Amino acid sequence: MSALHRVHDPGTLCPLRALTGIPCPLCGGTTVFIELGAAHPVKALLASPVVLLGAIGLATAPLGSGRRWWALDPRIRAWIIGVTLGLSWVWQLARFGFLPL
Repeated sequence: MSALHRVHDPGTLCPLRALTGIPCPLCGGTTVFIELGAAHPVKALLASPVVLLGAIGLATAPLGSGRRWWALDPRIRAWIIGVTLGLSWVWQLARFGFLPL
């Protein structure tokens, strides 16, 4: 069974996780797209909510959400990005068992 899983496993693509074993805030990004391709949106969301929502944001940016983002003050955008990455890192650390939640 493990040989079958390895055929579809892209391996660890994150350099931080490959070198240290600690996941980065965007770990799970590849898994998001694999799960979406397999029609498992809930699994994609659980792998990395930030990557999934970011991909949706990029896809919908031409429809108007991009203008609203760039209209924000640069300090507010930086704060939103920082807080989002911090929360994402906590999510990934919990997902990989580094934090008991």
